[in-house]
Amino acid sequence: MRAPLLLLLALLAGTAVRPAGAAPGAGLRTWGRFSRLPYPGDKAFLYDTFPRGFMWAVGTAAYQVEGAFERDGKGLSIWDTFTRGGNRLATGDVGSDSYHNIQADTRALRQLGVTHYRFSLSWARIFPNGTRGSLNPAGAAYYRALLRRLRLLGVQPVVTLHHWDLPEALQRGLGGWADPRIVDIFADYADFCFSAFGDDVRYWITIDNPFVVAQHGYGTGVVAPGVRNHPDLPLTVGHHLLKAHAAAWHVYDRRYRPRQRGQLSMALASHWIKPSRTRLQSLRECQCSLDHVLGWFARPLFTDGDYPPCMRARLGARLPSFTPEERRQLRGTADFFALSHGATLSFQLINDSLKFEQQEDLDLRMLLYWVNAEYDRPPIFVVQSGWYVLGSTKTEDPKHMYYLKRFIAETLKSIVLDGVNVIGYTAWSLLDGFEWHREYGIRRGLYYVDFNTPDMKREPKTSATFYRNVIQKNGFPELPENRPAQGLFPCGFAWGVSANSIQVETTPTQFSDSSVYIWNSSSGGELVRLQGFTAPPLRRRTHCADYATIRQQVEDIRQVGVSHFHFSLNWSGLVPTGDVSRPNATLLGYYRCFTRQLLQANVTPLVTLWHHTRRGSSLPAPLDAANKWLNRKTPEAFADYARLCFREMGAHVKMWITLNEPNDEMVSYQEGHHMLQAHARAWRAYDQEFRPSQGGKVSLALHMDWVEPAFSFSREDVEPAQRVLDFSVGWFAEPIFGSGDYPPAMRSWLRQLNSLELPVFNEEDRLLVRGTYDFFAISHFSSKLVTHAKEDSYTYTAMLEVQHMIDTTWIMSPRPVVPWGLRKALNWVKEHYSKVPVYVMANGVQEDPARFKDSLRVYYLYNYINEALKAYTLDGVNLQGYFAYALNDQRDPGFGLYGQVQDEVIVKDSISHYRNIIRHNGFPLPGAEPQRCPAPGRACPGCQVLLKKTTVGFLTLVGSGVLITLGLIVYYTTKRPKHSY
Repeated sequence: MRAPLLLLLALLAGTAVRPAGAAPGAGLRTWGRFSRLPYPGDKAFLYDTFPRGFMWAVGTAAYQVEGAFERDGKGLSIWDTFTRGGNRLATGDVGSDSYHNIQADTRALRQLGVTHYRFSLSWARIFPNGTRGSLNPAGAAYYRALLRRLRLLGVQPVVTLHHWDLPEALQRGLGGWADPRIVDIFADYADFCFSAFGDDVRYWITIDNPFVVAQHGYGTGVVAPGVRNHPDLPLTVGHHLLKAHAAAWHVYDRRYRPRQRGQLSMALASHWIKPSRTRLQSLRECQCSLDHVLGWFARPLFTDGDYPPCMRARLGARLPSFTPEERRQLRGTADFFALSHGATLSFQLINDSLKFEQQEDLDLRMLLYWVNAEYDRPPIFVVQSGWYVLGSTKTEDPKHMYYLKRFIAETLKSIVLDGVNVIGYTAWSLLDGFEWHREYGIRRGLYYVDFNTPDMKREPKTSATFYRNVIQKNGFPELPENRPAQGLFPCGFAWGVSANSIQVETTPTQFSDSSVYIWNSSSGGELVRLQGFTAPPLRRRTHCADYATIRQQVEDIRQVGVSHFHFSLNWSGLVPTGDVSRPNATLLGYYRCFTRQLLQANVTPLVTLWHHTRRGSSLPAPLDAANKWLNRKTPEAFADYARLCFREMGAHVKMWITLNEPNDEMVSYQEGHHMLQAHARAWRAYDQEFRPSQGGKVSLALHMDWVEPAFSFSREDVEPAQRVLDFSVGWFAEPIFGSGDYPPAMRSWLRQLNSLELPVFNEEDRLLVRGTYDFFAISHFSSKLVTHAKEDSYTYTAMLEVQHMIDTTWIMSPRPVVPWGLRKALNWVKEHYSKVPVYVMANGVQEDPARFKDSLRVYYLYNYINEALKAYTLDGVNLQGYFAYALNDQRDPGFGLYGQVQDEVIVKDSISHYRNIIRHNGFPLPGAEPQRCPAPGRACPGCQVLLKKTTVGFLTLVGSGVLITLGLIVYYTTKRPKHSY
């Protein structure tokens, strides 16, 4: 089934199909088209399948894998010579020894389940000196044997005539591709191959990546034959490569196509480029960059038989010219567009000068769209695509696997959403081998080759398993768990919003203006300040209504539509000296007022006593100076502080968090031990001294991003994922919600590392800590992958022996957006601690504060809440509440539902979307009866809510014997203008 929502988004953004015969240069609109696609919906992973008959292929190149460089009459190639010169360390003399391993290679093809196998012929193996007169029958017999084996397997060959390994005799005798005589020599070689092998071949590639051959073989000298310092020679070489391709195409078209019915093309590689600035000139520079790499060869073949105008304009007379007859011979000599895209060819070998000050990017989908638009919708066969891993990597190659997933997913979107005619995809490569200028420093194979074994043992990597699964399913079919759920949360579900802190006002501002104003009722109620008069000073106690900031914040919270608000107190601010008998009465009074005003607005306060941050300890100064949480006295001091808060605020606060996110990786085990004791002492104090009269609930909130095995089908990665969760979440959860001790796996792992850092609970502490909870609260923001396979390019945690990484198809902002991770986290809690009530205490995404139409946050909230609903309705998680994070950007930059520009408060789009979910209590089925829940009682019976309106009063002043009565307006509202975008 197609993804209707994503299809609709694509159609709304503009069709990919351009009119037949559209003018060249139509690819210029690619950047604008993709910039208008709906974000982030267009970036979401597309679950769908490829068209029936889609070609799934894998590929190799002769010099990289064949070996046997002097066996059975093979002649030398330019790579045999090139690898023996300069400071090069290795050769492809043996490679993967595919020459002697046809059975092993084709067994790998059968295991993968590919429909097509792309391989290249070694020109020097067939014609040792490059010409027909030197025909080597043994070389031709090797390829016939390979083709017979493929025919038996039902795998179609895609045969490349020339993949960079020109016979050395032609380079030495003619100068290789620099001599025009090579055009006819290549045509004759192609003629022999068509005749000898063509009955078994339906897809031919004449020359692979002519850009690399010309620019880096005869320009920079990075690859064979290593010619350099001739700035115009690459242009001449490219000219001859194009002519040679066209000559071979015409040979096939005239002599072989009627009977063999095959198709020919030239494999063209390219980078992708994005504008450094949002100007038309930057777009034109991007277009010109692609013209100098891909268009150099594609335009002559697919458009008009000549080079791109941009190349002509910038290179002038340096660029060779085609005669009218040559243009006619070139134009249309490609039956499909063979596109290469990958790590070492199209991405890392692009000269910076060809970027024209724009930014190189890795986006196969946009490249496919550009080709589709620029060359009038040709059928595109991706004949090379993939990434690489370091040479030390063996069978676990997570980096390669996830890049492969990304490129295949982009290809699928290109077909389904963009209307591009992609007919096949080739993963590169089948085997590890000799990687050209990188030698054996990297590996690109789906199969690991042990170069130290006599038979070059092949083993499938995890990327091979992944690719096989994709081929079997013909893509990524949508599964039930990928579909949005419909249903409702229970009555009484706690809908909330969280903030790390609130704005505190120590001096009331409501009556700070002592001026006297005249109310001019005849001019629309304009207030005019009366000069020379001031209001008398107030002689009364401060009231909660005097704090304008409280009213402002409570009104903002109320507008979200939530039933709960979670915020943190400032321990060091409330008890600056550490002595709870001498608290900061002003701040304490402010917090009391804030919670009371929340209740008046029918919002239940949920209060954290101490919020852990890496910026500072937030402990009172004496404790901060005395080893902070390493101080044995800190837990008891925290319990005393908790008693103060319970006593002074408990009448208004019925839900407490003792410690918020104490399980930070920067916290030492000894600090964590004292934090657990502090929490337990505070919970026991509430349970014994305050619960009977106040009836509240107390717990702690743990940070719990999900940890997923990079290879979900490998037990070797499942165990590291469980280990990370034990060390990050179980570290605090198990002593409280479980056994009263740290997780056994945590202890045993540290024991095998001979680490004595993890403290031991004595029986008294175990009894103190165990069971000190009323609910399980988590903060969840994102997910990550872990694997036991070490790759230097990712974060490796040596102590846990795990590699952290991400799926490159995930939306990033800057942390990955992975909605299903929340569902898995909630299920982890259920599986470990059964029916414990669970609250998602903070869940949010960081987005550019300037984006008031915060589409990413809208997407995030919808999908994460939907996954929470699945956990509740489908998995039986006892989920009691969900809190979006955060209230505003002012206190939590980038995470806010409200933005702020100077003094203006901005109501972002996400507020109305979140409020709508709250109003429906989830995602009801269309047409379903409304959920009937008992009306909630007022949180503060008898309280009069301070409404956002004006109150009129009158003041009589006597001056100079004159009695003046003035009308005054007191505004019970925020002074800040508020705007919706």
